[in-house]
Amino acid sequence: MTENNKTTLFDTPNTILETNTTGQVNKVARAYIRPSKSLQLLSQQEINLLMESTKSTYQLFRRCVLAILSSNPHSDDAAALLEIYHDFKIRLVVQSRGIRLDLYQAPANAFVDGVMIQGLKDQVFSALRDIVFFKGINTVNTTTSLSSAQITDQVFLILRNANIVRSSIRPNLAVCWGGHSISRAEYDYTKEVGYHLGLRGINVATGSGPGAMKGPMKGAAVGHSKQQFKEGRYIGVTEPGIIAAESPNMLVNELVILPDIEKRLEAFVRMAHVLIVFPGGVGTAEEVLYILSIKMQEANKDQLLPLYFAADSCNASYFEELDQFLVACLGESVRDYYTVHLGSPKVLAQQIKLDMYSVKQHRSRSADAYSYNWQLFIPEGLQQKFEPTHYNMANLALYKNTDVGALAIQLRSAFSGIVAGNVKPWGVEVVKEQGPYQLKADEKIAEQLNRLLQSFVEQKRMSLMNGDYKPCFEVILS
Repeated sequence: MTENNKTTLFDTPNTILETNTTGQVNKVARAYIRPSKSLQLLSQQEINLLMESTKSTYQLFRRCVLAILSSNPHSDDAAALLEIYHDFKIRLVVQSRGIRLDLYQAPANAFVDGVMIQGLKDQVFSALRDIVFFKGINTVNTTTSLSSAQITDQVFLILRNANIVRSSIRPNLAVCWGGHSISRAEYDYTKEVGYHLGLRGINVATGSGPGAMKGPMKGAAVGHSKQQFKEGRYIGVTEPGIIAAESPNMLVNELVILPDIEKRLEAFVRMAHVLIVFPGGVGTAEEVLYILSIKMQEANKDQLLPLYFAADSCNASYFEELDQFLVACLGESVRDYYTVHLGSPKVLAQQIKLDMYSVKQHRSRSADAYSYNWQLFIPEGLQQKFEPTHYNMANLALYKNTDVGALAIQLRSAFSGIVAGNVKPWGVEVVKEQGPYQLKADEKIAEQLNRLLQSFVEQKRMSLMNGDYKPCFEVILS
């Protein structure tokens, strides 16, 4: 069959599905894939947008696809990944039957008998769908900041386009946060919690990566299977800056990529019916500060969004340190906004099942959507993108006499910058060139920051590998 092909990005090599070995790395010289879910049916206008968008977002799309195909729970070094697969390329082909992606020098572990693993293929097209869709809806001049309402609308449109938010589904989604670098015992606990959630028909959303993001999904999949619950949802929510460090795990059956960390976090809290935080590192602390900054707002005093810190009683050190930090910085009343659960996964799942019923009643009474919490007030300081430059990091107001809500937002930004300097390729490069970020804080906040971050280093929570940790920050008394 002859087809009229339109191509973009680069020319086609002659080899097809020929496996090359470079050192110890196996690569597939060329393979092509077509969508089976996202992007199956497209209008000519959509195809034209797709072609134009992939030209301008090619490197971003390439990084995301490479992270998906080379999913490796044993490394979070994005720079090393890009170096190993420096010759990896993608070409978008438009045919009479729709679009096709040609992949060159792709990781061989993404294929079985010459055919790409179905789950990975779906994730690749999810990445293309989200990156192109965001470019299509982001028509506001880039020099103009979006309003709070516009940002919330954008997040909703991205989730709706990905079929994540659905009007027909009643509250049953537990958003699980936690680190990608955790101990085996901590991982097993997250899996056990997921199992008991799955037995109760509860779906799971995580950051999509390994560790505490994979465990709840794996457990829930077993629980769903035992109950013959065939519509289990394992939603992975990520963003381009972190996807290489937290490549989507193979349990994810619905992947959505938000354009930045702020929109990713907003997506989590607006789609969540219950939030569970497992042990993690700085990224998890950032997520905790984000949700607390929201829950502590006076405008949200009538909102119902249960928040649990969950761990086995034998592995409670992370939350002991985090709880002490939160109380010291934000006051004793901060404990009113979360529940620390140390112990039985079954008891936790039983409570969450009751919470789901309460959330349903609350949403019904307040006439809010089940699938997207429109009424939750999110301060603009949490919605506008925080660029962790050395200048911006040094100008954060980390002072105890600051309004407690404002301080929580500033602390969240500080932790966001530390995440960038620790795992995001561009952040790591900036720190390498300009030296560690400098965080200016008063004596009380500085003491608490140093204590918490040092505890993360001692617990080996600042890096996935067991090598030496090089701090990307220093706290300066001010």
